Amino acid sequence: MQSDAQAEKGTPMTNTPPDDETIRVIGVEGYTYLYPLVLMDVTRQQLTNVRTAHDVPMRAPRDTFVHAPTFPAGDFRAVVRPNFDTLYSAAFLDVHEEPRIVSLPDAGDKYYLLPLYDMWGEVFSCPGTRTTGNAAIDVAVCPPGWSGRLPAGVRRYEAPTPWVWVIGRTEASPATYAAVHEFQAGMTITPLSAWGGTAPTVTGEIDPAVDDETPPLRQVFALDAAAFFGRAAELIAEHPPHHADYPILDRLARIGFVPGEPFDLAAADPAVRSALQDVTPEARKRISDEQTRLAKPDDGWVVLRSGMGTYGGDFLRRACVELIGLGANLAEDAIYPVTYVDSDGNPFTGAERYVWHFEKDAMPPVRAFWSLTLYDPEGFQVPNELDRFAIGDRDDLRFNSDGSLDLAVSHTGPEEGTSNWLPAPEGVFNLCARFYHPERALLDGRWTPPPVRRV
Repeated sequence: MQSDAQAEKGTPMTNTPPDDETIRVIGVEGYTYLYPLVLMDVTRQQLTNVRTAHDVPMRAPRDTFVHAPTFPAGDFRAVVRPNFDTLYSAAFLDVHEEPRIVSLPDAGDKYYLLPLYDMWGEVFSCPGTRTTGNAAIDVAVCPPGWSGRLPAGVRRYEAPTPWVWVIGRTEASPATYAAVHEFQAGMTITPLSAWGGTAPTVTGEIDPAVDDETPPLRQVFALDAAAFFGRAAELIAEHPPHHADYPILDRLARIGFVPGEPFDLAAADPAVRSALQDVTPEARKRISDEQTRLAKPDDGWVVLRSGMGTYGGDFLRRACVELIGLGANLAEDAIYPVTYVDSDGNPFTGAERYVWHFEKDAMPPVRAFWSLTLYDPEGFQVPNELDRFAIGDRDDLRFNSDGSLDLAVSHTGPEEGTSNWLPAPEGVFNLCARFYHPERALLDGRWTPPPVRRV
């Protein structure tokens, strides 16, 4: 009979050793499940391995905000599919010992969101315009299971893990940079024990063992099975699994991977050692291949309306989304449809002209704003004569006489002027729409982006 202690640890009821094929399948499933945890930790180490904020762009010590002051320039290549709608504010919070209180000033009329991610890459709360409004607010991010008292007026958010990634996004344009900078400057992080005084300045310590150059994704994919599962075992002991995770933990226990215990592949059962040795390439391919199944194209657009930011037990979807990019928003905050083809199913190319048309009564249903961004095949913006990489409803657009709207996408400018023009390269490109604070019609699929048509 299974003991309570065994059940709590996720130990399976049978001690029958699995066969080689079962070990391989469990290994692939386990890699898929654990991949976000390992990727988040590599990312955390790299982004916090500095002494002060901005020693390296968009990096800062723990418990310290770092802010993007402007949109990326045309030749920016550090991050794929950059955003030209919001300015980022990011920090890693260390809540191992006590809560950290994040203070946000009044946001005025600016739309913002401040999602809080646990070390599994999932959103556990999201202060911001949609949820808490734009008034000044103090939020305490508390350690898992912490039961202490907070100062009056401070909102409590319990973190599932003792490290938390904050990735704030504030509506911006070059004309509003100064106002956004003022808002960013008012963001502070204060340990509970220092509340009531001045937020302390954190000076980081450089760890020479941390790879500061190689992108975290490549670092994780370079790990062999022994290194990957060994590191994952250390991390899962620090960062508790979610309640929905116990079925996969039961399966992992069959190959000797148990939360709270070290995992040394070299010392594992020979059958486990042999079968796990080559699972990492298969698992990586499985995660990558899932991209084509995330959503069915609709009029050329791939629209992810659900299963973003939180994933329940869909670990393959979670791994795939985090392979595409860590820090996915909840769909209620923002939806980013993408399209690679026109209404006829042909890839976009600068040799053609395109129009994205909206009828007067069928504009994007959003409570905040929307935009359209163009990227080259590698996911970067394309330098152009206007330095315009995105266009949307906050721009000075020209509407048709019947109230409809046409956005032009082409390599050369349209004869009627540039107000509605999104410049394209000579070669192949793709488009990403961004809908902030989407209304229910967009979330449930009653409204879909219209196709982009070749003129």
